[in-house]
Amino acid sequence: MPVYTVHAPVSNGADLVATDKFAFVRDGFHFWAAVAGLIWLAWHRLWLALIGWILLLSAVNAGLAWSGVGSRTTLAVNVVLALLLGFEAASLRRWTLSRRKWRMLDVVVADDEETAERRFFDRWTKRNRVVGNSHSVERGGPPPTRNVPGQPFSKPPPIPQGGIIGLFPEPGASR
Repeated sequence: MPVYTVHAPVSNGADLVATDKFAFVRDGFHFWAAVAGLIWLAWHRLWLALIGWILLLSAVNAGLAWSGVGSRTTLAVNVVLALLLGFEAASLRRWTLSRRKWRMLDVVVADDEETAERRFFDRWTKRNRVVGNSHSVERGGPPPTRNVPGQPFSKPPPIPQGGIIGLFPEPGASR
């Protein structure tokens, strides 16, 4: 079963609000990266990797041509390099995302990207719901205690002028 890593952009503190910008990168072999590497790298906007790939292919092909290697060997080396790009395509995407200051949020195992999104967001909303719905109330200070000198809450409230309404009209009086 494929493994996906989930990445979120980090920009101005609004990174986790824009969930539509999350990137799900599948680990494993990418067929189109191996078959059409230049187009795949440009499609995913991996510009530094694209420049590096062009330089690598140019250097390898120039080195093979300079050394007088046959066309079959050159083709075999290019096929091996294409397979290497197919296997390392996900790593290049993760590297580019981390270089752009994206952070990895989670790792999800799923059959396809849609299922990975569903599993990730189910877990993510449960985790955020527990953290966000803690019903703690700020009381503003410590609980009142008696006989603490210098603190206004340590004194009992003053007795009203007209007496006390209730069962005991005078404080401290006998019943």
